[in-house]
Amino acid sequence: MSSFLLRLCSVAGTALFFVGSLWLNQEIFVHSEFVRGVNWVYLPAGIRLLSTLLLGADGALGLLLASWVVDFFYFFPNDPVRSFVGGIIATASPYAVYRLAREIYGLNASLSNLTAGRLMILTVAYAIAGSLLHNIWFYLQGDAQNITSRFIAMFVGDLAGTVIVIYTLKAILHFLPMPRGPEADTPPDH
Repeated sequence: MSSFLLRLCSVAGTALFFVGSLWLNQEIFVHSEFVRGVNWVYLPAGIRLLSTLLLGADGALGLLLASWVVDFFYFFPNDPVRSFVGGIIATASPYAVYRLAREIYGLNASLSNLTAGRLMILTVAYAIAGSLLHNIWFYLQGDAQNITSRFIAMFVGDLAGTVIVIYTLKAILHFLPMPRGPEADTPPDH
């Protein structure tokens, strides 16, 4: 498979997984919405962090495109500015955490040096960053009503959703057969 085709599949796959997680979140946690687009449990947050950790810029691009589609056509169809900026913020926060992890932890492409403790730190950092950036944007737009409550709901929702996604993936991986032989220790090329 060519490098371009692989990258295209990464972007498209990320977008599909993100939209799928959003649909699943709406089905399971339909009554956990604090305000439009802010849930007390938000599974797509976990997809955002994992996509950027696993796929870097390709994952971020898939998230941006999917976020714009969802924001423009579902969440805020009558507010193009909020949709546009919201998609950027939703993508920038997990990507910034990914870039910081590469810088601070020397995170490698195979994620072999991503410990459970580091992953939890990144999860909390992402939940703070996303909630903070969104609420700064709301404040700058003159929407300061319930800003503390909205920040808390976003933080809790992103944190809970990310932890659920991470531990669900961990449980699934636990039941998959482990590769054997020397290729098991070889990190994938990215």
